[in-house]
Amino acid sequence: MLILLVMLGLYYYGAAPTFDMTQLAAQRASYSMSFQRICWIALFIGFAIKIPAFPFHTWLPDAHVEAPTAISVILAGVLLKMGTYGILRVNYAILPAASHELAWIFLGVIGTINIVYGAMVAMAQTDYKKLVAYSSISHMGYVMLGMASFTAAGINGAVLQMFNHGTITAMLFILVGVIYDRAHHREINGFGGLAQQMPVYAGITGFAFFAALGLPGLSAFISEVLVLIGAWRPHPVMTILGAGTAILTAAYLLWCFQRIYLGPPNDRYRILPDLSLREGFTLVPLAIIVAILGWYPQAVLGLLQTSLNHLNHTVIAAVPGQTLALH
Repeated sequence: MLILLVMLGLYYYGAAPTFDMTQLAAQRASYSMSFQRICWIALFIGFAIKIPAFPFHTWLPDAHVEAPTAISVILAGVLLKMGTYGILRVNYAILPAASHELAWIFLGVIGTINIVYGAMVAMAQTDYKKLVAYSSISHMGYVMLGMASFTAAGINGAVLQMFNHGTITAMLFILVGVIYDRAHHREINGFGGLAQQMPVYAGITGFAFFAALGLPGLSAFISEVLVLIGAWRPHPVMTILGAGTAILTAAYLLWCFQRIYLGPPNDRYRILPDLSLREGFTLVPLAIIVAILGWYPQAVLGLLQTSLNHLNHTVIAAVPGQTLALH
């Protein structure tokens, strides 16, 4: 509703009534700063619910728990990114002066809260799917922090993180669905020793966990490092908090892996079948993408950087006296 109201406001407030986004961006000089601020905040709230950003995040874990595996994969792999995409495509392109003024608190501060809070709450979860859901909230915080940096490294890293998060989190939700189909529950402490019964499944899960925690050589490492490099100069405190949370991320993922897959096997699950061909067919392509982008991120960055650097230039140039931070 907030996004709709802003679209109507832009239609009637501009120099020429239009819904054409390129024309709305071209006539941005006709928008007063007070109008830009109101529109920016309203759009942000609408898109933040979709991301989801703190404190609008509470719907996501419940939605994932209730949703079947396929819907969780679509939701985490694709739909969450529409929030951050919308901010880049609408807030940044049409309201650049307000973006430069407000992004540090609405994207930088709240994104940092997402990173730290999401990781801490993930560590407290006993439901496997809720742990992955809160992990998703934490990793989307890196996207927000990179977008708030207004540097080429930060904004390119943010959009690359959107792509990487989609592939890695899709793997994690598929893996949760695999074990739920067999055991019919998701209680982390109810398993144990599954690596002995399901070695292929445990191996792919370990790969996905290492990717999610940002292991060098896998795709998330590149995007998160770019975000942190880009955010360091404008937001050093946020960058330190974001980098330090990597320890928490490793802690909750490795602790989860230990409780489910290592240790003595649970007698209730001694006959669980390993990964099927159909399940492997859904997981292996995602794993290949994660591995390739860990060594050759330019495959995605090469498609992004020209348009993103131009968008970054547009936002910075909207504020007189600002120097461009394109390197």
